[in-house]
Amino acid sequence: MAYQTFEDQRPSRGFWEEPGLNEGVPRGDIVVEDPNTTSGWQSTGPTITTDDRPPAEATSGNRLFTVLLFFAGLATSLSLWLFETPAGTINDTPTLMMAIGRITGLAGGYVLFIQLLMMSRVSFLEEWVGARDLLRWHRWLGTSLVLLVGAHAVFITYGYALTAETGVVEQGITMITTFPDMISATVATGLLVFISLISIRSLRNRLNYELWHLIHLTGYLVLLLGYGHQVVMGANLSGRFADVFWPGLGALVIAALVWGRLLEPLWLNTRHRLSVAEVVAEGGNTFSIYIEGRNLDKLPAKAGQFMRWRFLTRNGWWQSHPFSLSAAPNAQWLRLTVTAVGGHTALLSQMMPGTRIWAEGPFGTFTAQRRTRRRALLIAGGSGIAPIRALLEDMPADTIVIYRASRPDELVFREELEDLAERRDAWVRYIVGSRNDPGPRRLFTPNGLLGLVPDVNRRDVYLCGPPGLVGAAVRTLHELDVPDSQLHLDPFEF
Repeated sequence: MAYQTFEDQRPSRGFWEEPGLNEGVPRGDIVVEDPNTTSGWQSTGPTITTDDRPPAEATSGNRLFTVLLFFAGLATSLSLWLFETPAGTINDTPTLMMAIGRITGLAGGYVLFIQLLMMSRVSFLEEWVGARDLLRWHRWLGTSLVLLVGAHAVFITYGYALTAETGVVEQGITMITTFPDMISATVATGLLVFISLISIRSLRNRLNYELWHLIHLTGYLVLLLGYGHQVVMGANLSGRFADVFWPGLGALVIAALVWGRLLEPLWLNTRHRLSVAEVVAEGGNTFSIYIEGRNLDKLPAKAGQFMRWRFLTRNGWWQSHPFSLSAAPNAQWLRLTVTAVGGHTALLSQMMPGTRIWAEGPFGTFTAQRRTRRRALLIAGGSGIAPIRALLEDMPADTIVIYRASRPDELVFREELEDLAERRDAWVRYIVGSRNDPGPRRLFTPNGLLGLVPDVNRRDVYLCGPPGLVGAAVRTLHELDVPDSQLHLDPFEF
């Protein structure tokens, strides 16, 4: 079965490039540090001239509107307390503590709904906002939610303790054992704190992906366990307006969860009936999975996006993992490229043709359609080459790819990358060696990156690779005055 789908027609040169300017220059080259050259690199790299045309404008209106909508909803939820609290109600310390407890409780309930909405995987939400911003907001709101719920419990308990003239611990025990639905609310709070703790990167890296993901999904239980407490004890959750606002918000979140988690995946898999066509070794512990199915020309996926894949094997049907497409989608097949880093991914290399697949997605805005500039820089490390390889098929002329690897035999898709670079007037530069070697150390320094890409601050930059590589690259790009609007990252998970 042949899987080559490179375009027959090579795109014309960019308007800024003089004819013949880079004739004879290798499209793919392993570069090393050379302090005796102007660029600091020993490489016959491309000649870059300045693009003086104004860049396309970044579209940030969707994000701004979403932020305004979030704060409008938060203000509405807090106004339920403001307008239903008579003047003079807060007249001493106990009533002040109770007021703060109710305000933080209302805010926490609202943030919980929004958190679940962002976990719904509704494709429209990612397209509208962007996966990177959703990830940032999800983390920020997760921390805020824990603080709000903790503050709610502390201030309410303290207020009741002052009113009853008892100790805080004694009052807390009394509330848990005598107030309606307090046991379930306490369990929900414990779950919330636990989820927050395992989401800390240092702790998350100690857990295997399947266990972390399973625990993270218990966020739905927080809503179910805490909802009864909110309804029974929530003094500001009922009333002429509250009776519409809170059920309406809940219905919106439930509808999004049903649509994103159930209906969209059901429709996609019924329509396309995906299965494994072939598993091909790419070298080392990396392999590609070719996927066939029906109506693949109608699959709404773009180069650079990822999907969640559940391979229905005897030992792995219960596990779902996010993998990026490593080639632009086409009507005949899809391709994933996987690096075996654990038991599950190692077993995937042994799958037989015909293995059925349950997929969800596509997800992510790591696509060429998000470009705001006329040129692009693609930076990949390790398995991050998969979406970068796919993106190169959609990128404009004079795109530069920087591919970081520890050894030459770890360079995956080298032949494909150089073939694509030749066809699309692009350039591939390999930085090979350990992190302490001169070349890799120089790469993510301002002078090092400028030596390879002199016009870097006039390019969109797409980054995919290990967190350390991405973090170092982002810091260097900020030093070179590349704005966030030109940075595109590939976060798999919320």
